[in-house]
Amino acid sequence: MKLLTKLCAASILVTMFAMGCDKAAELQFFQNGKEPLLSSSATVVNPPPADSNSVVLTLNWTNPEYATDSSKNKYIIEIDSTARDFSKAVKFEVIGAVKREFLAKELNTILLNYGFNFGQPYDMDMRVTSSYSNNNEQYKSNVVKVSMIPYKVPPKVVLPTSSRLFIVGDATAGGWTNPVPVPTQELTRIDETTFGGIFDLVGGKQYLILPVNGDWSFKYSVANGSLAGLAAGGDFAANLSDNFPGPAASGLYKIILDFQKGKFSVTPFTQQHGLPSNLFIVGDATPGGWNNPVPTPAQQFSRLNSTQFQLTLALTNGKKYLLLPENGNWDKKFGAVDGGAATIKLGGPFKPQGEDMPSPDESATYKIVVDFINNSYKLTKQ
Repeated sequence: MKLLTKLCAASILVTMFAMGCDKAAELQFFQNGKEPLLSSSATVVNPPPADSNSVVLTLNWTNPEYATDSSKNKYIIEIDSTARDFSKAVKFEVIGAVKREFLAKELNTILLNYGFNFGQPYDMDMRVTSSYSNNNEQYKSNVVKVSMIPYKVPPKVVLPTSSRLFIVGDATAGGWTNPVPVPTQELTRIDETTFGGIFDLVGGKQYLILPVNGDWSFKYSVANGSLAGLAAGGDFAANLSDNFPGPAASGLYKIILDFQKGKFSVTPFTQQHGLPSNLFIVGDATPGGWNNPVPTPAQQFSRLNSTQFQLTLALTNGKKYLLLPENGNWDKKFGAVDGGAATIKLGGPFKPQGEDMPSPDESATYKIVVDFINNSYKLTKQ
């Protein structure tokens, strides 16, 4: 029995030794691929809105010649604004094919989501990264540049037919009383699809936006007023179920409503001197000269809405002036950001404690509009 056991053990060892000496099969070797070469069907994309569903750009690239079935190759297209090194790129995945067609509305959406303005050209960079289906052996193509011009699309939220907006609610000074006090609770129309206002809001309260002062039948509101973070901004639309939630803390806030995107934002307004309730003009460009206090009502602005003030006044050329939130007080003033700028004589940016504002080249009567929503002023000859 012992002899049989020893023979079996020896047989097993011989078998194992023989198996260990078998030559291993050679691994299959694949040659490396190569970088794809990218080309574009156009250098400028500027479609009219009517062509939104048309193909306006085709990207083609060469086969990277991987060793496996090319129908399984993976390609990632990246599109981004020039000079950002694709840090904010929009990406598209393609499997197998070596081209990608883009509809006008696809590219337009990319441009508008970047916040680009209608009708203005923007240089866009594009590249393709190839790989196996498992993302191995990646190769980046050359970068192709195309100038793209976004076209105007209908706003996401219907604009007010009144072309005006008012704020109402217990977050405001006027409470839920409707009609609301004007001009302090009327918003400014910043551009065709954007309104804004600066308001002293009561913390922890709510508000609505009305296109017609005194009319409850149509309003702008939100779908879910309890949504986390909505007090600082989010989606809005017409006649939704909930009020806008106001900020938790009381104070001055700038509210912006973007009808093009259907978005609103609420940010603290912490500028030095705050938002004035009155505005005056002083300087040797004015009839009253540098005497302070200035003559009223001749050199006192009228308030148009929550952020804008307007005055029509004769100005003397080659002189200067400043804006005062308090008549007779030199400690508070608004002046030009750069009083020596070439275009500042007919308006531009201003700031608290800024430089003297130069008068226009021609002595004449001018309408002056000052807007605190973006700290700008404009002069128009009458």
